[in-house]
Amino acid sequence: MAHDEHASGSPDAATRLAEFRSFRERMNKRILEADNLEIRRFFALDDRVYQDGALDRRTKELLGLVASLVLRCDDCISYHVIRCREEGVSEEALLETLSIGLVVGGSIVIPHMRRAVALMDELDPPTT
Repeated sequence: MAHDEHASGSPDAATRLAEFRSFRERMNKRILEADNLEIRRFFALDDRVYQDGALDRRTKELLGLVASLVLRCDDCISYHVIRCREEGVSEEALLETLSIGLVVGGSIVIPHMRRAVALMDELDPPTT
């Protein structure tokens, strides 16, 4: 696909982002409807752990991105890239964060880095 098919604000990028969020929300709701105590507690912990504390949300999202990259979870990587951008994290800071994940995870994370950078470009296309 041509780069401009994924440009921020394009129907494709906007649709993909909306679909990602919609699926996540719909499936989280479906999972929580099961009323399983352990699952509800884990989801609540996941929500609370990313709130401001001694570390701010931005730092926590960057840490989540490193962990997701090392664990090679593409959905998790996408979620944290999106959240990092929403928290105002610059491209330079995101790339530096990805470099930490690369050092920790090794070359096997490179394909996941590619997808993370592609998503970054969709959210905020390069100006070059």
